[in-house]
Formats: sequence, C-alpha cells, structure tokens
Amino acid sequence: MSITLLAASGIARAAADADGTRHFYGYAYDLKSNKYLYTEVYEQHYQDGQWKGGRIRFYAPDGKPIGDKTLDFSANPYIPTYRFEIPAEKYVEAITAVGKTEVKLQKTTAGKTSDKSVAADASTAGDSGFHNYLVAHFDSLMKRETLAFNFIVAGNLDRYKFRAHRIEDGKFENKTAVRFVVEPDSFLRYLVSPLQLSYDPDSKKLLEYRGISNVHDPATGKAYNARIVYPEQPPADAPKTLPPLGFG
Repeated sequence: MSITLLAASGIARAAADADGTRHFYGYAYDLKSNKYLYTEVYEQHYQDGQWKGGRIRFYAPDGKPIGDKTLDFSANPYIPTYRFEIPAEKYVEAITAVGKTEVKLQKTTAGKTSDKSVAADASTAGDSGFHNYLVAHFDSLMKRETLAFNFIVAGNLDRYKFRAHRIEDGKFENKTAVRFVVEPDSFLRYLVSPLQLSYDPDSKKLLEYRGISNVHDPATGKAYNARIVYPEQPPADAPKTLPPLGFG
C-alpha cells in the first residue's frame, strides 16, 4: 500500500490565503529508528478553500531527487487523478481516470504495466484524497464517531474497506493535536499496520503522519514506514540545505 499526505499528504502548515498556491516541506523519518529518510516538497493549488491539485517532489537527505507525484482533484474531491514515479526503480502508479461509479488504476513495475478498474461511490476515497475525506467528516470524528469508507490504493490495483476514529490527543510543537487512526475495516487490520494522523483541532491542518510511505527503501524495495512532520520551522536534524520550494 502506498500513500502520500498527505499524502498525504493534505493540508499542512503553510502560510497562505484560502485560495492560491501553497508551498511547504514535509520531513520524513523512519518510524522505528527515527533516522531521517527524505524531504517532501509540496505545491498545492487551492480554490474556494478546497485543495484542487498540485505536485509533490521527494528528495534524499543529500538533495538527490527520488520521486515525483502530480495530483488533480477536479473530477472528485476525494479521488484524485494522479501519477507517482520513482525513476530509479522504473516504478509508476496512477489513478488515470475518475468516473461517477468507476476509477481506473495503473501500475508499472519491472517494465510491466497493469491496468484495473474498481468501483467507486460517495463513500470512496483514493490515495491522498482520504485526507480530504477526513477533513470533510472532521466534526463527526471529533465526536468520536467511527467513519467507514472505501479506500482505493493504486499501488495495489485494488479497493479496500477502511475505518477511521479518534484516539487520545497528543502534542505537536507544544500545542494540543487531535489524533485519528485509519485502518482496514476487515481481516486486513491484522496484517496491515494502521495509519495515525495528527491535526490542529481548529484549522484542521495536518501536523504529523505515521504509517506507510510512498518512498521505497532501496535496500528492500518495500515502502518505508515513516513519521512525516509538517512543522512551522525545519527540524534541527533536517538537511541544512533543503530543495527549493518553487518548482519553476
């Protein structure tokens, strides 16, 4: 399974108006060892206060590019058309088309491309769009209601039943952060580690993501389990020279 936030990652701590373009960084660490893994560089386009699309680039600590991802939410606020590439691995995953009842997926690995279509409805989110889905149901989650939805994972060419719920609050930059767990709503929860997301309760901005990453560990070829943070200032152990925010 492969997700960016927010992919994932979504709305992070960026100083910008409701509309326009936002640029900011995400800082990724190994979930177990806390080793710095990579830097995310975001460009997000907003209209009427909604995330409409943009681009995410991924860089190794030495500044070398790892991957590139483009997203477009014009067809559906919760399911973007997107394309994610890791050139060194000749790896591509994508949602190529979003219809009212069907979504088309594509994956290329080891020189072989596979395509598949999966069903979609109003309770379906895809890739980074699950952040938008959580924000749309933020009030219900804050009331500790369980949110059930279908989640499309193009990297697996499949759709799964998922659920989200609130857990105990945490802290981020010495402020209260509400925390949600997102996990499979099936036997898969015994095989797949849950995702954990921390949000600012007032602005609904994503502060931290914990879970499976888009980026692969070159030693294993498997996606990292990462902690990705979106602070106001770079962490002390982040690379001293960061990639440029503007994509040009």
